[in-house]
Amino acid sequence: MAGSRKNRNTDAFNMSFLDVICCGFGAVILLLVVTKIYEPVTIEQTKTELKALLQILQQELFDVRGDSVVLDRNLDSLETELATEDDLLATLRAELRQLQGQFGPVGDEENMAQKGELLAARQSLSEDMQRLLRDYRQADDDTTVGGISVDSEYIIFVIDTSGSMFQGPWRLVMQMVSETLQVYPEVKGIQVLNDEGKYMFSSYARRWIPDSSSSRRNIIKRLSSWNPYSDSSPVEGITEAINTFYVPGRKVSVFVFGDDYPRGSVDSVVRYVDGINKGNEVGDRLMRIHAVGFPTQFSRGTSINALRFANLMRTLCERNGGSYVGLTKL
Repeated sequence: MAGSRKNRNTDAFNMSFLDVICCGFGAVILLLVVTKIYEPVTIEQTKTELKALLQILQQELFDVRGDSVVLDRNLDSLETELATEDDLLATLRAELRQLQGQFGPVGDEENMAQKGELLAARQSLSEDMQRLLRDYRQADDDTTVGGISVDSEYIIFVIDTSGSMFQGPWRLVMQMVSETLQVYPEVKGIQVLNDEGKYMFSSYARRWIPDSSSSRRNIIKRLSSWNPYSDSSPVEGITEAINTFYVPGRKVSVFVFGDDYPRGSVDSVVRYVDGINKGNEVGDRLMRIHAVGFPTQFSRGTSINALRFANLMRTLCERNGGSYVGLTKL
């Protein structure tokens, strides 16, 4: 009996152990099955996320590189400007030292001698001034502004509309026309021609534009885009102005704006104007000619045409009671 009970216990133990072993193997197999089922999906999803992250990082890298290039360019530009400023500063310092050397203080003895000479010259000048002031009488005529007579009743503008003028100092031309009109607060008539003798307003060709605030505004407004053909010679415009509007006893001022005179004889033009712009009983020309010369031709050196214009207009202004102004810079 005892032997049979021992065998049953041994069998029961062996069966339980086998059950545990089988269950363990089964669990491992089940785990492997589950892992194999979900592993490809997980790996694929992880790859997709990594690719997206890689693209984002690459784009950020490109942006950073682009910003770096822009910053490098700005840095180079700033360094260039700084070097230019340093060169300019060094030049100015050198000039300052040179001027200080030229006008630096002198010795006491020499300084006192110079002071004595200056005091003597001042005393002599004061005596001469007092002597001249005894004979000085202030002129009653207040019809000039800056040396230009403004007693004319009519004004004519003859303006060079060539490319060198219209594409260059044209805003300055408009400003000077406006300032000239302000000098004449009220006149009987105005006219505007180009150097070829073409009228700004064809409806007023060969007759006066009535003076009014609206007329003056229209002239300045039209002048901003007025660009008829021009050969840069003011002779035709001056001739048209004198032949059409000269009347003995009528006070007219012609203002010529230009920059060069490419052809023709200065003497022949002067003689022609002398013949038609007659003087009154005291020899004064009733049609005054003023002119302004613009230095557009001197940007690349001296221009013979610019010098010819200056010579022509200076002579005409001098012989016809006007003033010539040659601008040295725009």
